[in-house]
Amino acid sequence: MPGACRFCGAPLAHVFADLGATPLSNRFLTAADLSRMEPHYPLTVYVCGRCLLVQLEEFEPPSAIFTSDYAYFSSFSASWLDHCKRYAKEMIPRLKLGPESLVMEIASNDGYLLQYFRAAGVPVLGIEPASNVAEAARCAGIPTEIAFFDAELASSLAERGTKADLLIGNNVLAHVPDVNGFVAGLSVALKDAGTITMEFPHVFRLMEKNQFDTIYHEHFSYFSLAAVTRIFSAHGLTIFDVEELPTHGGSLRIYARHAADESRPVSERVARILAMEKEAGLDRVETYAAFGPRVAAVKRGLLKFLIAAKEEGKRVVGYGAPAKGNTLLNYCGVGPDLLEYTADLSPHKQGRYLPGARIPVVPPERILKDRPDMVLILAWNLADEICSQMAAVRGWGGRFFAPIPWIREV
Repeated sequence: MPGACRFCGAPLAHVFADLGATPLSNRFLTAADLSRMEPHYPLTVYVCGRCLLVQLEEFEPPSAIFTSDYAYFSSFSASWLDHCKRYAKEMIPRLKLGPESLVMEIASNDGYLLQYFRAAGVPVLGIEPASNVAEAARCAGIPTEIAFFDAELASSLAERGTKADLLIGNNVLAHVPDVNGFVAGLSVALKDAGTITMEFPHVFRLMEKNQFDTIYHEHFSYFSLAAVTRIFSAHGLTIFDVEELPTHGGSLRIYARHAADESRPVSERVARILAMEKEAGLDRVETYAAFGPRVAAVKRGLLKFLIAAKEEGKRVVGYGAPAKGNTLLNYCGVGPDLLEYTADLSPHKQGRYLPGARIPVVPPERILKDRPDMVLILAWNLADEICSQMAAVRGWGGRFFAPIPWIREV
């Protein structure tokens, strides 16, 4: 039986989606690993009946996931870098950041975002637990602490006089099993008049667009604005503004401040999105329980498509090796018999194999050489970018498909 809610402590009794058992989504395999046992863990998602936080049980702690061979480097997506550059350009004048300010990013990866603040003359500090990724940031001139962020680290930094004018967390809130300790740390690390911004996939969009593949063991929680508001409020933080973003299939960017700092009123956008969530039924357990059958329907559709292509003699390969693709392929039971290989720009993934599915990861040039009939875009959130980069595929009559929200040509 599942345990208690990681925020409010209520027993978890309601299933949101059951995706079977899968390996860790970013634990790519070497050729030598193919002859070894691969651990699989249950991927069952629950919704708390009291606070309505969607969440997984913790099977592997973050320290076992974000290791020295962590495979995800943020800088390999041009569209993501453009998103970050625009964000920095907007925040510097909005928050009046300058040489006396400090921008701190939690889970700063390879410096993909902080580089833009540093280039503008604003001091930065990254907090990144994966040592290989942090080292890449340091080599790029981004000061980076190799550590997990929590209340203890925040207190240590504060004792050294290190507090943030702007405290950033992009796609990290979901990665934290101890959400209370993490948000308490945000409060400690933030200057009295400072601003927090956090970006995370919106569970409303996950449900609306069947994005079950964004569920994996690294993502311990899946947030609505209502749930995040409750969590932040419990730790003395007020969400005073919010934006809807197209990233990762539909995300929210929240702006928070100390509750005692009343200089910035709460925007009407907060009330509008809370009302939208309520209208969609996100304040009722029954709404979440209805998601599972839709997931199963996507699985059947993808398998029908791949099996039909195989029986017609079509050659199908993948593009992208994102964590979401590994959830999709493992849940659907797709291996190299149906998807010959997948291509990815990251050299940290090339030459390896997808966890569980054991599909080879190759450079994109392989697709141009082989000229397959169909390319399944596993990184569907980057479909426009990928179709542009691989435009030559259409030249020989090749077609692009995306699996979410259902299998369709793009």
